[in-house]
Amino acid sequence: MSDLTPDELRRYARHLAIPEFGIEGQRRLKAARVLCIGAGGLGSPITLYLAAAGVGGLGLVDADVVEVTNLQRQILFGQKDIGRRKLDAARERLVDLNPHLEVQLYPELFNAENAMRIAADYDVIIDGTDNFPTRYLSNDVAVWLRKPNVYGSILRFDGQVGVFAPHLGAPCYRCMCPQPPPPGLVPSCAEGGVLGVLPGLIGTMQALEAIKLITGIGQPLLGKLLHVDTLSMRFRTLTLRRDPDCPVCGDEPTITEPIDYQGFCGITAAPAVPTMTVHELKDLRDAGDTHFLLDVREPHEQSICRIAGAVLIPLGELESRTGEIPRDRRVLVHCKSGGRSARAVSQLRALGFADVWNVSGGIISWAREIDPSMAEY
Repeated sequence: MSDLTPDELRRYARHLAIPEFGIEGQRRLKAARVLCIGAGGLGSPITLYLAAAGVGGLGLVDADVVEVTNLQRQILFGQKDIGRRKLDAARERLVDLNPHLEVQLYPELFNAENAMRIAADYDVIIDGTDNFPTRYLSNDVAVWLRKPNVYGSILRFDGQVGVFAPHLGAPCYRCMCPQPPPPGLVPSCAEGGVLGVLPGLIGTMQALEAIKLITGIGQPLLGKLLHVDTLSMRFRTLTLRRDPDCPVCGDEPTITEPIDYQGFCGITAAPAVPTMTVHELKDLRDAGDTHFLLDVREPHEQSICRIAGAVLIPLGELESRTGEIPRDRRVLVHCKSGGRSARAVSQLRALGFADVWNVSGGIISWAREIDPSMAEY
């Protein structure tokens, strides 16, 4: 294994003082390569703590740029990074934290075409994403490559951590979740929100699990799922079991190569619906058009910002409240960014509403392009 330099011996002195860890644990960290999928809320503490701990190589996968809304929880970044590629800013921060670190960047989406190639050279895969297609993909790739997959998820005040590794006798993610939830049932962090410190807690636990796997100390969460409720500060550990009929890690696997993960999760191209821009909406309003403006966000979202005159009917209540929507006027529908409103337009058209339009980009586009004084969230 790699020898430690005098500078590294000083840097990791507090590790070396732990009898169960010592110089052998530090050497194993230095020799290890870890792939982190996602450089956001979870990826920030994961990569910062692994870099500080002395992991020799980090691979980072992320195609996004830094936005101001990231800064509430994505502690890799600062104000000066807004607009930069996340991975460029991340590497700068991580190498400043530990110049002995080697960082490999993958500024692309982790998908069925590139996943095996990207993950092949790493010892541990850490899932720091927030969508189901990538979770299933990272799981399957980890199973096929015989790599541990350190899983984490967050929403609002709750989080989960686990280690999936059939080659070590533990179940895989599909054993726990054979089928994804219906599209739209589980909100993303952008839609449902997340307490800023929660990814710090869960991501740090993921980094800890990776360190335990690499060094061989302690008992990783193999076959376990740790659930954290931060409002009550309750930690519950659930036991998971391998499914012998699992299509990926079971006795007779039926999925042996990447599939269409978007399709598997029920995410298909949205049916075309009539759409207008926020500028076209403004022109109609300025001209005194008698349309009905429908807001399908949640009440707590409207309390942050609203377009004057919009009527709030949350998407989940839409079908039961269609009597409140006029059928003799044009109906224009908006949400935060255009996704929920597109689904609302499809629902209303299926219910017989003829003149219904989606406002693309939602209230975020309205704030950025029409009314810069409006609060964003």
